[in-house]
Amino acid sequence: MRHTLLRAQIVLAFFVVGIGGQSVSAQQSGAVGVSNPPASSVGLVLSDPPQPPANIKYVPGFNGTINLDVRNSKSDWTPFTPKKAPDGAPNFLIIYYDDTGLAAWSPYGGRINMPTLDRLAANGLTYTQWHTPALCSPSRSTILTGRNHHLNGMASITESASGFPGSTGRLPDQAATIGQILQDGGWSTLWIGKNHNVAEQDVASGATRKQWPLQKGFDRFYGFLGGETNQWYPDLVEDNHFTDQAYGPEQGYHLSKDLADHAIQMLRDLKATNPSRPWFMWFCPGANHAPHQAPADYIAKYKGKFDDGYEAYRTWVLQRMIAKGILPQGTQLTPINPLPQDVANPADNVRPWNTLSPDEKKLFSRLAEVYAGFSEYTDAQVGRVIDYLQETGQLDNTVVFYAADNGASGEGGPDGSVNENKFFNGYPDSITENMKHINELGGPNTYEHYPTGWAVAFSTPFQMFKRYSQFAGGTADPLVISWPKGIKARGEVRNQYHHSTDIVPTILEISGLQMPSVYHGVEQYPLSGVSMVYTFDAKPDDPTHKHIQYYEMLGTRGLWKDGWKVASVHAPLTGRGKFDQDAWELYHVDVDRSESQDLSKQYPDKVKELVQAWFDEANKNHVLPLDDRSAVELLGLSRPSDEPAHERYIYYPNTAPVPEAVAVNIRNRSYKILANIDIKDAKASGVIFAHGSRFGGHSLFLKDGKVHYVYNFLGIPPEQDFVSNVNLAPGKHTIGVEFTRDKAGEHGESLGHTKLYIDDKVVAEGPMRAQPGKFTLAGDGLCVGYDSGDAVSKLYKSPARFQGGTIYGVAVTVEKADFNELNREAQRLLMTE
Repeated sequence: MRHTLLRAQIVLAFFVVGIGGQSVSAQQSGAVGVSNPPASSVGLVLSDPPQPPANIKYVPGFNGTINLDVRNSKSDWTPFTPKKAPDGAPNFLIIYYDDTGLAAWSPYGGRINMPTLDRLAANGLTYTQWHTPALCSPSRSTILTGRNHHLNGMASITESASGFPGSTGRLPDQAATIGQILQDGGWSTLWIGKNHNVAEQDVASGATRKQWPLQKGFDRFYGFLGGETNQWYPDLVEDNHFTDQAYGPEQGYHLSKDLADHAIQMLRDLKATNPSRPWFMWFCPGANHAPHQAPADYIAKYKGKFDDGYEAYRTWVLQRMIAKGILPQGTQLTPINPLPQDVANPADNVRPWNTLSPDEKKLFSRLAEVYAGFSEYTDAQVGRVIDYLQETGQLDNTVVFYAADNGASGEGGPDGSVNENKFFNGYPDSITENMKHINELGGPNTYEHYPTGWAVAFSTPFQMFKRYSQFAGGTADPLVISWPKGIKARGEVRNQYHHSTDIVPTILEISGLQMPSVYHGVEQYPLSGVSMVYTFDAKPDDPTHKHIQYYEMLGTRGLWKDGWKVASVHAPLTGRGKFDQDAWELYHVDVDRSESQDLSKQYPDKVKELVQAWFDEANKNHVLPLDDRSAVELLGLSRPSDEPAHERYIYYPNTAPVPEAVAVNIRNRSYKILANIDIKDAKASGVIFAHGSRFGGHSLFLKDGKVHYVYNFLGIPPEQDFVSNVNLAPGKHTIGVEFTRDKAGEHGESLGHTKLYIDDKVVAEGPMRAQPGKFTLAGDGLCVGYDSGDAVSKLYKSPARFQGGTIYGVAVTVEKADFNELNREAQRLLMTE
C-alpha cells in the first residue's frame, strides 16, 4: 500500500511540474529525487533568436497568419475543409439494368410489368431515342466518365481486352469518373451491384485495387466486379474485400433483394450521421443479364404470356409502342434474320416460331417467362428503395435515371440454354438436354438464357440485338428520368436523340459542377457527351442538341449524324475480318425510326460522307483496330498481370477464391493436380480442391472414405466422376490427378484420359472431356479446403469444408514433367511437413 502511494505521489509531482512549469522539491512532494535542475544549467537562451518570415503561407489558399507562437497566429480552415455541396443540392440515383431492349418493359408497351418504373415514368419523362455502345463494360464506362467507350479503354468487355489504346480493360487516368467529381464536390458516393469495369486480372485479393470502385471515387461499394454472377450464389465484394452472402436461397436469398437491402442500409447510415449531405448512388442489379433466375412466384405470373411466340410478340408490341408515342405512326418491322447468309453469325440466327416442335415452343416460352419474372422481381426490389426515399422525404429532390446498358441479349443462341456458359465455350445446346430442366428453370439448378428469337422480340422493331452496334437493336435502350422538384412535366415522352455519354454532362449541369481539364495532375479527355437538361422543358419533338455519335463493337460499325445513320453489314464474333470489304447501309432515322429502309443506293454521297465521318471519329477516339474474333478466342487471350504465367502453381487452404483470370490455365492442355494431405480421422471428408460450379468446373474431394475427382463438363450430366477403388487410410498422402489431352473434339473440347492417384498407385482412370473455354465468365474461383458459391458436384453441398485432417497445399501444373517424378517430389515434400 505504501509503495502504491509513493508511486502516485511521484506521478502527481511529474504532472504538477509539467503543468505549472515549476520545480517541486522532493521535500514538498514527499518523494525522493524529484526536482528540476537549476535554470543556469539548462542550455543557452539566445539574446537575438531568428524569427520566421512574416505571414508565411505553407499551402495555396491559406489566409491565416503563422508566427512562432500559436497565440500570435491565426488559423484558417478554408483550404483544409472538404467542399460542401450547395444548399438544396439534389441526390442522384441511377438504376442500371442489363440486357434489355426497348420493347420489353411496360412503360414502352412491353409485356413485362414494371410497377416501379411505371410509377417513375408517370412522374417524369420517358426517352424514346436513348442509346448505348451495345455491350455492358463499354456502356458502363460511359456512364462513369462521360467519354466514349474506346477513350475509356473499353472497346469490349474487360475479359476481351486486347492491348491497344482503346482496348485495355482499365479506365485511364485521363478520364476522371463522375464519382470522383461528385465526391470532391461534397456528395456521398455509393455503388451497389454490378461493376464490370475492373480488368479481370485485377479481380483478385492480391492484385492492385486502383480500378476498384473505392479508388474511382466511391465511398462505399457492395456488389460484384465481373460481368455476371449467379443470383442465388453470387460472387460478392464489399468495399475493398471479397465477402460471402449472409444466407442461402433456402432462407430466401436472391441477389436483387440483397442489393436493395444494402442500398437502403447505406442510405440510412448516411442520413443517421450526415442528414444534410446529398448523395449519388449507382444501383446496378444482375438483372436482366444471364443467368435468368428469380423466385418461382414471380415466374408464375407470366405463365402462358409468351405462348404466342416471338414473331407474334413483335407485331403486338409494335402497335402498343406506337399507341404510347414511343414510335411514330408508320414505323415498320424489320426482318428477324436481316443479315445475308454469307455475313451472318449462325449462332445469332432466329428460328421461325412456326418451325419449332411443340417441346421447343414450350421450352422457349418458359425461358421468356423466367426472364420476365426476373425483371419484375428486381423492379420490386428497386421499388423498396424508392419507397424508402418517399417515406423519408428524399424522393422529391432525387434525380432518378432508370435505364439499361444495351439491347436484349442473343447469347442464348437459336435454341436457348439452361447453361449460358456453353455460349462462352462455343458449345451447342441440346433441346433434349434442356427439356429435362424445364421445371427447374429460374432456380439454382439452371443458369439459363432465352433463345435469339426473344432477343429480337424484346428489341422490336429494330434489327438484331446486343453486340450489334450498327443497329438500334443493339443500342436503343429504355431511359426514364424522374425529378419531381426539377422537372415540371409528368408522364411525357422525349424523342430527342441521345447516348449514354450524355448522362455525366447532365449530372454536372444539375449539380453545378464541371469536369476539370486537369485532374490530379493529369490532362483530361474532353467529355464526349452533351447535357440533356434542356429536354426537361422541351417539347417531345424539339430538335436534339446532339450532333454526332459513332458506334463500334466487336467489328460492327455505325454512325449517326443529324438524323442520318450508316451501318456496316458485318456480324460480331465471326472471325471473318475483311473490314475494308464491308458494305454500308444508310437510314434516315428521323423518318424511319426502325431503320427498315436502306437508302444507300439512292444517296451514295451521303454514305461516303458518313463513312468518312466514322473514320474521323475513330481516329479521335482510339477505335482501331477492329476485332471480330470469336468469344473463345477473345476470352482466351493472354493478358499481363502482376504475376507472370507459370507452369506450376501452388495453392494453400482457406484463402479467398482465386479468380480464373489469375488462376492456373488448364484449358486445351494436359494438366496434373497433386495435393499433400494428412488424414487424422478415417471419416475425413470435404473438398481438397475446387474450381468452377455446377455449370462447369472440377473438384477433388473426399466422401465416405473414397477419393473423388469430378470434372463437370458444362453442367451436362452425368458428371465425370473418378472414384478411388480403395478407402483412404489415415496418414500422410499425396492425392494426384493426371489428365492427358489426346485431341480436340468436334466443338473444340479437349478429349483425353484421366488417372486418379493415391500416393503412387492408380486408383481410378478412364476417358474424359474438358472445356475449351472458361468455367465461368466471372466468380466461382479456385479454392482449397472448401468450394465457394455453387458446388461443382452434386455429391456435396457448398462449402463442404475439409474436415478430419490437414491440407498442406495443392499444386496444379501444366508442365510436361513425368507425373511419377512430380508425385515423388510431392511425397518428399510431404515427409518434411
